[in-house]
Amino acid sequence: MFEMAMSLWRSRTASSTLNLLANTLRGFSSEVTNTSAQRTRESMMNQMVYSDINSRIGSCMPLSAMRIGTIIHNIELNPGQGGKLVRAAGTSAKILKEPTSAYCLIQMPSGVKKLIDSRCRATIGVVSNPSHGDRKLRKAGHSRWLGRRPVVRGVAMNPVDHPHGGGEGKSKSSGKWGKGSRTPWGKPTKGGYKTGPLKRRR
Repeated sequence: MFEMAMSLWRSRTASSTLNLLANTLRGFSSEVTNTSAQRTRESMMNQMVYSDINSRIGSCMPLSAMRIGTIIHNIELNPGQGGKLVRAAGTSAKILKEPTSAYCLIQMPSGVKKLIDSRCRATIGVVSNPSHGDRKLRKAGHSRWLGRRPVVRGVAMNPVDHPHGGGEGKSKSSGKWGKGSRTPWGKPTKGGYKTGPLKRRR
C-alpha cells in the first residue's frame, strides 16, 4: 500500500515538473519571438521615419544624411556655423554625389561645383518667393524705401569731388592731367591693378 502511494506521488511530481518545464520553454520562446518581432518593427519604423524626414521639404539635417539629387538651401560652410550659402529668394542647390565620404559635392545656383564638409547641415527644398527678382520699382522713392541711396557718376561731379570730374563734355581725363579710370580715392580701377593688401613673401 505504501509503495503504491509513493509511486503515485512520484508520477504526479514528474508530470507537474514536466508541465512546469514545458510552460517555461513556451514562455521563453514566445518572449524571444516577441522580442525579435519588436526589433523588426522598430527597425522598419526607423527606416520609414528616416525616409520620411529625408524627403520632407523644410527638414534640416547634415549633408551625410541626405541622398543624391536632393534639392537643398541654407547650407553651412563649417559645421555648427549656421547657414551661409544659397539663401537668396528662389534659389536652390543640388547634391551631385552620394555624401559617403568626408566631403559632399554640391552644385551651386551659379553652376559652380563645390565640396562641402558632410557634417555641415542644410535645409531641404527651395527658398520661397522665386518672383522676387521680377519685381519692378514704381518710382524713385521705392528705392529709398528699400534703403538704397542714389548713385552719382564721377563724370557728373566737379574735380574737387571725384577724379573723373570737370573737363569739357563727358571726359574722364580731367584735362591734360588725365590718368584713366579711378576710384573716388584716386586708385586705378582697370588693367588688373591690385587694390587689396599685399601678401607676405615666404
